[in-house]
Amino acid sequence: MADHLLVMTTSPDRESAARIASSAVALDGTGPRGGVVALLASRRRVRYAELEAHIIAEHPWDKPEVTGIELARGSAAYFAWMETATAPEG
Repeated sequence: MADHLLVMTTSPDRESAARIASSAVALDGTGPRGGVVALLASRRRVRYAELEAHIIAEHPWDKPEVTGIELARGSAAYFAWMETATAPEG
């Protein structure tokens, strides 16, 4: 079983999401203050390292969260789009 988890939730509005985020950070006593913004990107496994390096190079934090979550299920049309949209240029 993996030791590291990415925990996601939904909220009915920004205010409740901000309240939950602030109180969750307070549980550990560490983390960014003032909020964070999530960035989600679709990428094929063969292009993950390239995207990870780019995010780390461009990110203002010293140790940004950069994780990849395997997709176990998805629509065939979406996966076909991803194959085309994230293909290496050239």
